[in-house]
Amino acid sequence: MRIRELPLAEPIVTHFESAGIDDLYPPQTATVEAGICAGTNVMAAIPTASGKTLIAQLAMLTADGPGLYIVPLRALAAEKYDTFRELPGLDVGISTGDYDSTAAELAAYDIVVATSEKVDSAIRNGADWVDQFGCVVVDEIHLLGETNRGPTLEVTLANLRRLTPGVQLVALSATVDNPEEIADWLDATLVESTWRPVDLRTGVYADGVIEYDDGTTEQVAVVDDELPASADRETEATVELVDGAADAGGQCLCFVRSRREAESMADRLARETREAGFAGDVADDADAEVDSKSDAEVGGESKANTDSESDADTDMGATADSNGADDADNSQTRRTRIADEIEALDGTLTGRRLADCVRRGVGFHHAGLRSGHRALVETAFRNRTLSVIAATPTLAAGVNVPARRVVVRDQQRYTGSAMEWLPVLEIHQMCGRAGRPHLDPYGEAVLVGDETTKDALKERYLGADPEAVESKLASEAALRTHALSIIATGFADTEQGILDVLSATFYAHQTPSGDLSGIVSSVVVDLVEMGMIVRAPDSTLQATDRGSTVSKQYITPETGIRIVKGLERVDEMAAPTALTALEIICDTPDMYDTYLGNRERAAMYEYARRHADEFTTKMGETEEFERWLEAVKTARILLEWSDGATIEQLVEQYRLGPGDLDSRVERAEWLLGAADALADERGMRFDAIRQVREKL
Repeated sequence: MRIRELPLAEPIVTHFESAGIDDLYPPQTATVEAGICAGTNVMAAIPTASGKTLIAQLAMLTADGPGLYIVPLRALAAEKYDTFRELPGLDVGISTGDYDSTAAELAAYDIVVATSEKVDSAIRNGADWVDQFGCVVVDEIHLLGETNRGPTLEVTLANLRRLTPGVQLVALSATVDNPEEIADWLDATLVESTWRPVDLRTGVYADGVIEYDDGTTEQVAVVDDELPASADRETEATVELVDGAADAGGQCLCFVRSRREAESMADRLARETREAGFAGDVADDADAEVDSKSDAEVGGESKANTDSESDADTDMGATADSNGADDADNSQTRRTRIADEIEALDGTLTGRRLADCVRRGVGFHHAGLRSGHRALVETAFRNRTLSVIAATPTLAAGVNVPARRVVVRDQQRYTGSAMEWLPVLEIHQMCGRAGRPHLDPYGEAVLVGDETTKDALKERYLGADPEAVESKLASEAALRTHALSIIATGFADTEQGILDVLSATFYAHQTPSGDLSGIVSSVVVDLVEMGMIVRAPDSTLQATDRGSTVSKQYITPETGIRIVKGLERVDEMAAPTALTALEIICDTPDMYDTYLGNRERAAMYEYARRHADEFTTKMGETEEFERWLEAVKTARILLEWSDGATIEQLVEQYRLGPGDLDSRVERAEWLLGAADALADERGMRFDAIRQVREKL
């Protein structure tokens, strides 16, 4: 099916054709045949790089009203915003923060990109734009099964359907075990496919050999006899696997279990850089611009690439051979420029280490990096300026960074108490990054094991279907939050009314015999005890001013009650300070934990003892002293930041990543705003809240 055959405006057709999209991929054609351009609900469960972004665009461009694109991550929101705003004649907005705002300005846009949390908060705050959409697209809908974000996503979708009956729903997902359940819940036509634009073979490495699932094998030049006894054989094998991809002119993603491992692996790979490998095979600036807008991002089949993929790859090889020296010089110039940009963001050791790796053609990627650092690495990799990224698994579920080969060195991670196997879906998402449309003749994904683990890896991951998506809504913590929201927004004023609202959720659809009434009754009792809701004489439920404020500020009831109790203590204190305000909001479930190392525990204890008069919690009162001491550490870091300490000083002194500091500052601004609103609700003045918030 050709793009020109679709009911799109001529400028839109010209835009897609100028990007090389003339013909649709088979899964895209299937969604059109299912009615995606005619307002039909569609659930597309297809592999990575099979054109989900274009499917979303087709739905929103042909919908009877504005389009809403819901994503799980801010980084993904930024990427899709950049893609959609290139569409001619359309105004595109993005919203990922300001949880206490209606974001009224979003009503003016043709397409809005937002996180599910932002849409949920807009509903709680009475935004009038949430019922204006003609089409709602949900990316990564399999995250319904994620413990933290899943309940919010399914309640948000249920509320959107209640507010906008007849809205077109388009759900996009990687391949999961039960897509028909999700499609049935959404009253959607299921489009399920295993088709990929680039063939993918997956395999397991052990003792010098990769055994692929297509029956082929590949020798890898790792000579165990020449390695010292102290050598990490999995790491040495990974280096050779990455080298092999780079030497053949491809890019590589390498997944490891932790931030520290990602940085050390990147450094190890950078030290292996060879001019003929990592540094030599990169596109020039013109090619890089084309690559950044390739069909790997927007989907579709390029007219310029109707010849075989192997011919295209051969042509690239010939160009590299004839211009190898110039390409190497150009790529080194680009890498140096990007490294300089990385160092300009801050002078932290992490930033300097990343810049050093980038200069040698390698990047690393994890949540401890600043968002600006991550964005530079992602863009440089998409533009083929970098040959390798060593990353934690979070990259697999985030932005679009395809590569010729994916190497998964670690298939387990530490969960706080033990090492556990990664879910099959997570491994499949990593492997699905292999194969760049119109750049690679094939994609390869390799799990690193040994003779004792290779059979188990094959059985667990290569021959297994991904897990089924199961709702996580039936937890008291999740239901307390959403029951309060349902009451505060006026969607229901009885327990039965709450159950009626929840009957539209994925949980209710998936477990029709499941009974939430007992849990709902329990959380209603909790909310009454917290002072969030009251029972009227006629037994109806009403949100108190406190409960309404908590819901609109988008904090959990548990965080709300902690802040209220802290403010009550402030009334009794002689001289509360900025540290007092920060201790209150840092000692809440909504603030990220900050790791407290053994070597700093004594110093932090002494700090807490010296400042005991400024804290609303006494040192002997808390049953979770370690957790409270971590909160004190976070408060101390934020206080020093507000007093002018540099990111370099804080990162070095307190052993946290630059991105960790950014995230905690952002959280503190949000939670201080909530504390200020709750102080107003109580009719009290606590000027330190606003003062420290302004200084952050």
